[in-house]
Amino acid sequence: MKESTQKTDQFAGKVRRSSSFPLEMTTCTRSVGFIIAFVVSVACDPELGDNVATRCVNEDSDPSKDVAFRADILSIFEGKSGVVNCSCHFPDEVDPIGIEIGGLDLSSYEQLRQGGNNSRENIVIEGLPCESYLLQKLGPNPPFGSRMPFDGPPMLGLRSRQLIADWIAEGAKND
Repeated sequence: MKESTQKTDQFAGKVRRSSSFPLEMTTCTRSVGFIIAFVVSVACDPELGDNVATRCVNEDSDPSKDVAFRADILSIFEGKSGVVNCSCHFPDEVDPIGIEIGGLDLSSYEQLRQGGNNSRENIVIEGLPCESYLLQKLGPNPPFGSRMPFDGPPMLGLRSRQLIADWIAEGAKND
């Protein structure tokens, strides 16, 4: 014999009749549905999974090692420390489209600190890599425009981005 129950539908506010399952089974099914929906929504959160390793923190990841602009940061921009370079932000390059469109010149400390058309003084905020547009533009969700380098992939690796973050966390000095 089927058990018939009446209950109020939580979402529609209507009374509906369920004749196929007892109330306890329907409540259990609903709870499982909520759990599945929660797990799916968490799994789709871009801040979880592999991205957890790349979450930004406003601290130096290795305080025992100083990061120098010329030796470490500029060499990343020039492509000397990997396969990716930012040549479109150098005025002497064949096609300096990054300067022409975005107004950002990465060829020197002084030029970098002037920022670009959108970033201006927010390009590097000393001690705050997570708020600095330079680091944000290298990550998966930049605050404006496209992720850099524009012609990627490949994109800058985690090590290079961490070095830039550490340089900013250390005060973004010109050394």
